[in-house]
Amino acid sequence: MDEVIGLKKVPLPEADLGFEFTLARSARRRTVSIEVRAARVVIRAPLNTARSFLMAFLQQKAAWVREKITEQQALIRAQPAAPTYVQGAGIAFMDETLHLVIGRGPRAAIARVGQELHLILSARVRATEQEQIRALLARWYQQQALQILTRKTAECCVRAGLRFSSVNVRATRSKWGHCTSKGAIQYNWQILLAPEAIVDYLVAHEVSHLRHQNHSADFWALVTSLCPGCKTDRAWLKANGARLCL
Repeated sequence: MDEVIGLKKVPLPEADLGFEFTLARSARRRTVSIEVRAARVVIRAPLNTARSFLMAFLQQKAAWVREKITEQQALIRAQPAAPTYVQGAGIAFMDETLHLVIGRGPRAAIARVGQELHLILSARVRATEQEQIRALLARWYQQQALQILTRKTAECCVRAGLRFSSVNVRATRSKWGHCTSKGAIQYNWQILLAPEAIVDYLVAHEVSHLRHQNHSADFWALVTSLCPGCKTDRAWLKANGARLCL
């Protein structure tokens, strides 16, 4: 266990917590928090927080931390190897399967033609063929996700009688979606690799956060009213989310 102050690490006393952690202090921080990411634990605290308080805080949250570590370790083990994309390979797009048609030309490009995705790879690019394909697919999925998720969010908001301020998409490691108190919603664009019912559940989940910035009973009641199959969809995403990647 280490304490990080600037770039200096100071050994911390051992504690029987069942996990290791790093303590990061900051003069700008006003509260204590625990972050568990990629099965690694960081406790963040104001500069002058007493060591005894921090250890007591960790002891209090230890069961929750161990649970999160176990969940994330399972996700890491389940993470599939990056696929190899070849001519004619199928790729999921909500409830459809699109097939890759790979060609070469002076400029990299991608376009959908019916049930095919046509990719043009450029010889001028230093990236490998697989790297080019993944970059093109990522660009196309992001473009589609922004359009589709913005439309679905607007439609869901009409049904819920709510308003959002913006929709953005990016590839995030720990969350499929996020909604701020100002009504900005962010989605992981790789959700388009899931069935459309799962996409609709995610939209209902984030739209519900426009009214409830928590996971209370009222929040889940709203999600259920917008997406009656949310329990099944939520379980599917938890079980299969790690496989939704390009």
